[in-house]
Amino acid sequence: MKKPLLTTALALTAAMMLQAPVQAADYTLRLAHFFPPVAGQHTDIAQAWADKVATESDGRIEVEVYPSSTLAKPPAQYDAVKNRIADVTLTIQGYTANRFPLTQVVELPGIVKTAAQGSCVLQTIYDEGMLDAEYKDTKPLFLFTHGQGHIHTTKKLIKEPSDFEGLRIRRPTAVVAKLLEGLGAQPVGMPAPQSYQSVQRGVIDGVSLPWEGQLVFRINDLTPKHTEVGGLYSLSFLVTMNKDVYNSMPADLQKVIDNNSGAEWSQRAATVFDTVDVKGRAQAVSKEHEIYTVEGGIENPAWKPVLAKATEGYLAELEAKGLPARKVYARAQELAATCK
Repeated sequence: MKKPLLTTALALTAAMMLQAPVQAADYTLRLAHFFPPVAGQHTDIAQAWADKVATESDGRIEVEVYPSSTLAKPPAQYDAVKNRIADVTLTIQGYTANRFPLTQVVELPGIVKTAAQGSCVLQTIYDEGMLDAEYKDTKPLFLFTHGQGHIHTTKKLIKEPSDFEGLRIRRPTAVVAKLLEGLGAQPVGMPAPQSYQSVQRGVIDGVSLPWEGQLVFRINDLTPKHTEVGGLYSLSFLVTMNKDVYNSMPADLQKVIDNNSGAEWSQRAATVFDTVDVKGRAQAVSKEHEIYTVEGGIENPAWKPVLAKATEGYLAELEAKGLPARKVYARAQELAATCK
């Protein structure tokens, strides 16, 4: 009789364990971003950060990740964190127009060579306090850039600035718009996730994107012509958090967030972008696309005057508003030469 009783007791114990409520996290953070869930930016940046924070907090912080703009559209993601529609976001500063003009100095020609080098430049400038005034509404965790941006077109291969005439080219930010205008293109503003449909429908003739964007958003399927102008532009990104949520946390959980902020995660994000850049270009090569590399990049005599004029115009515009644009630009140039 003892064996059946023992079996019954074990079964009851197991049933009670199954019915026991799972310990809820002390904080559940909603992280919003615009990349698709299959992209490395989702798995290796957003989700990886979420998992690490959960592990290091012993489950007291749970992070729910919302990819593909499901929680907020790209231009609204920063304000979504400010207003606590989301608690954290991975987004592009330039999608929130006129909010981060000094940060976007790193988008200008000649600053970024790779995502690793550009992220070093941007994170350092932020750590030195040169951008503090632009981030009073949220708590930035880490900042980074993608690699070099290029031009990708459907029918016409761009070899020199005059080839842009009449072409409608997707631009990501106002800074890149100024560059494209100077080159003779008609810039059309839109977030990267909208580019595929716009190219497919013929709304635009091409896009400005890094190679990783060509792969992640499937634009290589539609644009068989590619122009690499070394040093043309890059974009700044950040992962930032709602300040009130952070301030409401006890010191030990704030330390978990702090430990997953700054230069280490900036470089971790950069590695993802640099890795996907290689894959994006390789995909275009495998499709036997036409890739034209401008000799000398932005130093090429046909390109340099136009890009230099656009750069000067942007800096002068910010200086006229009382912003120390030339100081930030000078520091970015110094770091561009030393960051690797």
